[in-house]
Amino acid sequence: MNENLEAKIIFASSFLPYGRHLIEEDDVEAVVEVLHGEYLTTGPTVEAFEAELALTVRCNYAVSVSSGTAALHLANLALDLTPGDIAIVPSVTFLSTANAALFTGAEVVFADVDPETGLMTPETFEEALYRSNKRARVVCPVHLNGQAVDMQGVSKVTGFSELKVIEDACHVIGGMQEISNDTFAPVGSNAYGHMSTFSFHPVKTIAMGEGGAITTNDPKLDSKLRTYRNIGMTRDPGKFQSPHRARDLEGEIKPWYYEMAALGLNYRASAIHCALGLSQLRKLDRFVKKRAELIEHYRARMNPLVPVIRPLPQVSHCKPAWHLCVALIDFKAAGVSRSGCMRALKDKGIETQVHYIPLHRQPFYENRYGQIVLPGADTYYEKVLSLPLFVTMETEDVDFVVDSLISVLGAGG
Repeated sequence: MNENLEAKIIFASSFLPYGRHLIEEDDVEAVVEVLHGEYLTTGPTVEAFEAELALTVRCNYAVSVSSGTAALHLANLALDLTPGDIAIVPSVTFLSTANAALFTGAEVVFADVDPETGLMTPETFEEALYRSNKRARVVCPVHLNGQAVDMQGVSKVTGFSELKVIEDACHVIGGMQEISNDTFAPVGSNAYGHMSTFSFHPVKTIAMGEGGAITTNDPKLDSKLRTYRNIGMTRDPGKFQSPHRARDLEGEIKPWYYEMAALGLNYRASAIHCALGLSQLRKLDRFVKKRAELIEHYRARMNPLVPVIRPLPQVSHCKPAWHLCVALIDFKAAGVSRSGCMRALKDKGIETQVHYIPLHRQPFYENRYGQIVLPGADTYYEKVLSLPLFVTMETEDVDFVVDSLISVLGAGG
């Protein structure tokens, strides 16, 4: 075998990405069963996945969709946002959280975050609410990296009760948040919110390939979400706006009849994706536990490296379900740029990432809203680095990552 090709194969087999899914034989069998069945989209597998997710997060309804972005878009649509409305969104999040509000014609006010955790706080939410000039209709707290926003604290801010709440829970499937002193409920149960959104992208704890979901306890929102994800179309006679057109000469509903009740989109998740999601969802506890064990080992290895390398602080108001392993690094003190660090780690077979460039620094939003000063978001961004975290890793892999980071940064000395 060619030596260069052999080296590439060895490198590929030992490469540690920042995230990776785990597909096991029963996951494959679940998908194959659907492929041999009658329904490749809609049908009983989709309904089973939605029922299992609702049970898992302890809410009344779960609506599966094609992605986490689709989930956020539909959630905003279901609230009937219009031009002139404002959504409050923390600046440290993925693009979709803010974009989803703009898709409806609304605008965004960015909230600052805690510079150590990246989470919106009651104080930064209150400041953003003030800047919205009381025009905010929606707040979208983002549960980041595996930790939840202090929703109990946020709920005490004057004006919170007047807002609709969409919790972006794409990072925290399986996590628990404090709803009262020492009482916790699953993220997605909507103890303080109207809807929660999830993503099941392959790097997330639960993988569907591409997929997402919205959870809610409101039957009216559930109905609207299902209509909007299906092109605004309904075949339910109880929802027909022109029932006289629906009936034939015998007074029966015409077999082909449907109505477009709203302007919707095709955001359905297929039965194939939901079969994989359902199989994965039944492993959630195992996946969350393994990720927690890896995080604890990362913490133990990084604690002696403070202040150059620090583990992400763990907040007290939630029980995390870790999606990312974040290190806070003083690159200036180390004398190494973040780009240089990432390239050097990649040469050693370790992929890292930065989550995220603050939205108020994106050219699109700078052009739209001008220069905004959010010191917490900028401080968090300057030091954050996501290290490999996935369930097939072992503690030896964690040791290799941290030892490599020490080597690159010279932090061990």
